[in-house]
This record gives sequence, C-alpha cells and structure tokens, in this order.
Amino acid sequence: MAVTVETLEKLERRITLTLAAADINSEVETRLKKLARTVKADGFRPGKVPMSVVAQRYGYSVQYEVMNDKLGQAFQNAANEAQLRVAGMPRIAQKDNAAEGEMAFDATFEVYPEVKIGDLAAAEVERVSSDVTEEAIDKTVEILRKQRRTFAQRAAADAAVDGDRVSIDFEGKIDGEPFAGGKADGFQFILGEGQMLEAFEKAVRGMKAGESKTFPLAFPEDYHGKDVAGKEADFLVTLKKIEAQHLPEVNEAFAKSLGIKDGTVEALRADIKKNLEREVKFRVLARNKAAVMDALVAAAELDIPNALVAGETERMVAAAREDLKKRGIKDADKAPIPEELFKPQAEKRVRLGLVVAELVRANNLQAKPEQLQAHIEELSQSYEKPAEVVRWYLSDRERLAEVEAVVIENNVTEFVLGKAKISDKALPFDELMATAG
Repeated sequence: MAVTVETLEKLERRITLTLAAADINSEVETRLKKLARTVKADGFRPGKVPMSVVAQRYGYSVQYEVMNDKLGQAFQNAANEAQLRVAGMPRIAQKDNAAEGEMAFDATFEVYPEVKIGDLAAAEVERVSSDVTEEAIDKTVEILRKQRRTFAQRAAADAAVDGDRVSIDFEGKIDGEPFAGGKADGFQFILGEGQMLEAFEKAVRGMKAGESKTFPLAFPEDYHGKDVAGKEADFLVTLKKIEAQHLPEVNEAFAKSLGIKDGTVEALRADIKKNLEREVKFRVLARNKAAVMDALVAAAELDIPNALVAGETERMVAAAREDLKKRGIKDADKAPIPEELFKPQAEKRVRLGLVVAELVRANNLQAKPEQLQAHIEELSQSYEKPAEVVRWYLSDRERLAEVEAVVIENNVTEFVLGKAKISDKALPFDELMATAG
C-alpha cells in the first residue's frame, strides 16, 4: 500500500502509521518469555518465575520497548518508500479512529529543504592577503628574547622605569571601604607592558624601593570587574623591590637555545619566517573562508528545518555547560543557560551546513584522500615530531572527520573564489595577527 504524505506547512509533513495489535502482543509475549529465563524473584529459582509474575513486573516496560521499536521501523519503512529525507525526529501521536485489530498513529516531522544556490558569478567576495615582513620577524625575535629575559635587583637609589619588574603592596578603597580584589602583598608586574591599568602604572613609574604613594584611580566603564567598573578608588602603594630586566643577545648561543641546529642568527630568522608564513596562511584562509561562506549563504534560498535548529541549539548549550565544568564553575549542570541565546547562531550554522552540503554534492567537492594526507602533514609541521602527529590523526576516525570537514570547506572556498567577483585587499601583518585566528 502506497504511503500517503500530507504537507502541512513549508517543510512539515505527516504520515499515518498502522500496527497490527496481534503483532505487538506476540512480540511482547516473546520478549517476556525470553526475559523469564534469567529474571530473579524472591521465592523462585532463576528461570522458574511464573509468567504472570514476569508480566506484572516487566509487562509495561516491555510493551513500551516493543511499541517504540515497531513504530520506529514502520516510520523508517514509510519514509523510505515515500523517498523522504527526514530532518530530526518525528512527533508521534496515537489516533482514535483505528480499524479493529489495528493501532494507528500520526507521525509529524520535517524534511530537508530544497536548496537553491543563485549565480555565484554575481557574488562579491573580498579576498585578503598578507606578507611576512622583516619587521614582523624582528618583533618575533623580541618576543623570544622577552621569554628568556632575566632580572637583577636595582640599586636603592634607582627609580622604576618601563621594563622593570616591580614588587608592591597595595590597597584600594572606594568611598573609604575596601573592595574585593583591591588588596595584595608582594604583587609583581612589569612596568610598561599593560599588565595593570595605565593610571596605576603611571603612579608606580618613577618610585623608588621603600617609597609609598596614594593616588586616585578611575576604573573604566567597561572594566572586567563589574563591581568596580565606572567607579573611582583611592590606592595606597608601597614599592618593595625593583628589578631591571636583562634581554639575551641575539647571537649563536641564543639561536641554539631555541633549538636551531645550525646555530646561526640567519637560520633562526629563517625558521621564524617559515613559522610565521604558516600562521599567516591559516589566518588568511580563515578570513577568506568566512567571507566566502557569508557570500554563499546570501546567494542561497532555502527553508530551515526547526528540528535541526533545535538539535544544534541543544549541542551548543551542552558545549557551554561543559565549558563551565572545565572552568570549575560550581553546579554547572544546574546553571540556567537560556536556549534563546544560542538560537540565532544555531540557525546560522544549520543554514550554512545545508548550503555547503548542496554545493559539495552538486559539484563533487568532497575531500580526496591525498588532500586529507596533505592537510594533516601541513598541520604536523608545527610540532616537534611531525610523524607522530600524522599517526595521531590517522589513528582516530573522529579526528579524521574533523580534518575532512576542514578540507571540504577549503574546497568550497576555492570553488566559490573561482566564480565570484573578487576584490583583493592586502592586510598589514599586524592587522591580520590582531584578528581571531
């Protein structure tokens, strides 16, 4: 008998499922008999518990399992027969008007939409590029020097200057009252590196060991500490110790300390340039990929299944809760996390996923084995033992699936860039690195 599919609204469909009551009862009886072989009950030997007792104890749960199994199979068969691509789980409700000896159910569900992708030649995409300059290499060298700097105590007569590491005691008050986080003893920070608010650093700059100072400090309106944001505090600071920093010379010893086999400054700079170029490549690709995906979604027409959005929202809420757990937040499992916060992003993800899947299917943009291998090998070059990283990826299906998703996105990016109207923009290295990678 052909399956009748009723269209309700947009992607919502409904079909009627019928089950023979005799089949349900027969399967329940079969499962109860099987269960009776192993079930235990007081006063009876294993396998000798009367069926009446087994049915009384387990009849409801077995009936529930059988109904779920039978309905699931019936729905799958009906969907396959009607050639439906079901999105999400169906909502099933029993009907009252079933024929004698039968049970009838309405299964309401959504189907995947038809995705129409417009003319990509009309899409406009800004493609960025960036180069690794000598200045960028110089800045990286300075960062490496700072990571290996040492400190030595200054003479008593010396005043604190930028680059010095200072140890201080401080106490802040607002309207004469102490506040949380406003007091510390033996607190260390390096002047001039933005570790403290500028007004705080300005007050400490020029002080000598043993000196104390009081000064007002206005917390910014957007300060991370909400209790003090926008308020003015009075601070008392005592400078306990000043240490001058010493940066290592950029020479062969410095290069060798960083694992450069040749031990030359030229080899060090070449290694830095290679690493920066790899990072620039990934960041440029990420920027261009985001621009392509935005253009792709804008060029597509489709309805979005609510079931898929709900499922993605649930995953995002679960991920947020897991993040709270990792941060050590107490009772993270019970923390109220409104789903509404994630729904717009979930909807965007679902829309993009459907559009990308259609473009991949229509243009054979699936990831090829050689692409997966090449991408994994490129990722491995950032590590000390690349071969082990390659094996780590290849040994796990989930990790391989993550790589496959990235490669597919790269294929889509190249495909769209090959068709869209491109405007090229050269980004300064610093601007590129300041964006999220």
